[in-house]
Amino acid sequence: MTAFFDSIEICEDEKEFTDLKAIIKKKIGFNCDEYKQAHLKRRLAARLRVNHSGSYKEYAKILLADEEESRKLKETLTVNVTELFRNPETYEAFQNLVLPELIKAKGENRFIKVWSAGCSNGEEPYSIAIMLIEFLGILAKRYTISILGTDIDDDSLNKAEGAVFHPKQLEKIDKKRIDQFFIKNNDNYKLREDIQRMLRFKHHDMISGPAMFGFDIIFCRNVAIYFDKKLQERLCLKFYDSLNDGGYFVMGKTEMLVGPACDLLEPVSLKERIYRKIR
Repeated sequence: MTAFFDSIEICEDEKEFTDLKAIIKKKIGFNCDEYKQAHLKRRLAARLRVNHSGSYKEYAKILLADEEESRKLKETLTVNVTELFRNPETYEAFQNLVLPELIKAKGENRFIKVWSAGCSNGEEPYSIAIMLIEFLGILAKRYTISILGTDIDDDSLNKAEGAVFHPKQLEKIDKKRIDQFFIKNNDNYKLREDIQRMLRFKHHDMISGPAMFGFDIIFCRNVAIYFDKKLQERLCLKFYDSLNDGGYFVMGKTEMLVGPACDLLEPVSLKERIYRKIR
């Protein structure tokens, strides 16, 4: 089979495609079989075009010989569009609809545990931290807030741990929030250290990695859209199992619950894809 990507003719031999996926898994630890194959082929085509490769076999030789290409391919396969308070209406709905109920249900238990799955450079978990501090106000010091950010891309995790943001990354943040939570550092902005201490980051594959439990809140947005339906079903159930009773799960606005999880998580806001564990 021959496909045309931006006027570049690529021979789509399925055996070569399978062989390339095995090389990618071994070389950069990315399990291609977990992703929608059409999406994967589009991402691979971008690297084949750059390297003027006309086949998967030809590109595999380049990948095996060039460490820089391995790095660039990993960036291409794991790239996420992310920013602080992406889809601010989702955070607003979560703050208004969820946090009052969550804090009420907590009672004297003042430990809040959050998981940001597929956290990329850390913008999402840091946004969650700021949201929680803003909601709790002067009561924030009475709570222990633990936020875990996970991703399969170590370079992204390193950036997340640095908590340094360029002015362009803060364009959608109002000045009051910037002044309250960020410290000017030369030409960049660094998040306050007390906020950083609420977070930790680690390498974790949400599909094949070890199960994790005990979370009050899980955000996993704009990740499942790259997986096939069966894998999406497995992922939804894994997040269900990871939540405490009555815990909350947030998906991307273009994503939907699928499979058995539909009967286990009730919508708090269908529009913003916010759900609560009911049993």
